[in-house]
Amino acid sequence: MSNVEATRSLTRDGAIKLHGREAFAAMHKAGRLAAAALDMLVPYAVPGTTTERIDELILEFALDNGAIPATLNYRGYRHSTCTSINHVVCHGMPNAKPLREGDIVNIDVTLIVDGWHGDTSRMYGVGEISRRAERLLAVTYEALQRGIAAVQPGHTTGHIGAAIQRYAEAERCSVVEDFCGHGLGQVFHDRPNILHYGREGDGPVLKPGMIFTIEPMINLGKKDVKVLADGWTAVTRDRELSAQFEHTVGVTETGCEIFTLSPAGFHHPPYNAG
Repeated sequence: MSNVEATRSLTRDGAIKLHGREAFAAMHKAGRLAAAALDMLVPYAVPGTTTERIDELILEFALDNGAIPATLNYRGYRHSTCTSINHVVCHGMPNAKPLREGDIVNIDVTLIVDGWHGDTSRMYGVGEISRRAERLLAVTYEALQRGIAAVQPGHTTGHIGAAIQRYAEAERCSVVEDFCGHGLGQVFHDRPNILHYGREGDGPVLKPGMIFTIEPMINLGKKDVKVLADGWTAVTRDRELSAQFEHTVGVTETGCEIFTLSPAGFHHPPYNAG
């Protein structure tokens, strides 16, 4: 989600929503299905598979399970998922080009289940990937975990961004600032904005019942990105590799619940269950 779009949602939606246990249960159901969809894709993230085929698989999986892909026809977007390869930061559009040995690809899925949105993304290594790509994936996954660990009542959204930025930059990587996490539930993009950089104490105070995504985009090179002429695909300006992991979380009295954990235990590459 771009910061521009997030700002518009702030004005449109008013106060940050606080959800109860029934909403949390609904989000667990939606999030688990979205995570299961990503689990299903593990054997397909191999050389020769097209991202167009991956998109078809997600649509079939959603419909077979009584869900709807939230991105399909969203603001003119024509696909059921986003597939962002190598230097594509986010919002890569599926096409007929096959994945190649050594690619890294982020697959981002949001499924609507009974009106609730489960939003998650995960990185996949295609065949044997380079050591620098492995390192980027490891840093990005750990950055997400540190952001999640900062979710506590009384902290602010700035605590999340600061934890991510501090770690990523210490690992000589950069944090993309053009896109952010977002509130969701029965609305796809809502308050609060979750920046993946910043200072502790900045932003809204976290309160039990808030639901939002944390989805840091980490680059091996500089943080600068540009959006291509299709209006969706964002790429690194220096064409260095970029990676992203995303979870949807809900703030509790003592920390947070993660709604989008992998049912198969496929948390980060290589995807070995357990």
